[in-house]
Amino acid sequence: MSKAEILIIDDEPPIRKLLEIALESNGYKVSEAENGKNGILMAANHPPDLILLDLGLPDKSGHEILKELRNWYNKSIIILSVQNSEQDIVKALDNGATDYLCKPFRTAELLARIRSAMRKNMTEDNNNNMIICNDIEIDITARSAKKNGELIKLTSTEFNLLVLLSKNEGRVLTHQFILKEIWGVGYQTETQYLRVFIGTLRKKIENNANQPKHILTESGVGYRFL
Repeated sequence: MSKAEILIIDDEPPIRKLLEIALESNGYKVSEAENGKNGILMAANHPPDLILLDLGLPDKSGHEILKELRNWYNKSIIILSVQNSEQDIVKALDNGATDYLCKPFRTAELLARIRSAMRKNMTEDNNNNMIICNDIEIDITARSAKKNGELIKLTSTEFNLLVLLSKNEGRVLTHQFILKEIWGVGYQTETQYLRVFIGTLRKKIENNANQPKHILTESGVGYRFL
């Protein structure tokens, strides 16, 4: 089996070296670009399995690079940045970032996020209509879900919400993205509406809705499904 390849787009040599050592020691093949222009060229000539993208690049904003990549690159992009404002995080996620980690980051956490993103790539490549997440089993074709083998009674909206979250396992989905995908344009500001449905869904799929293990809240940003 060939190694999964990760492209690092970051202008800081020490960060690139740290990432190279961590990634290669965990079985990944690494390529590097020191600016946005070279990163786009490298990704276009030899599309990697995942991209690690810094937002503070010398030639272009990482947000602009992210939008350019998303015109054609459909695999995972994880943002690594010192920009840690809620506005920057939401903007990156809405522009198509798979995940967002603030510098300085823990290597173990980054590797876990990469593994999660790689699983998402495999699911999309296989076009799988069955999603299994530990004790939760979702049959997209039959529009049914089970917990520990027992059928969960879900409304149509709850099922659509569960499918959207589970298809993006490990990825933070913003409030605005979820509202637009489930309810359509014009609902992006109805965060209380979304909060109610997340609450009812948690009661049906979590062992303890007050201490969720599947649907996690990313404060001020959105939700992550594990």
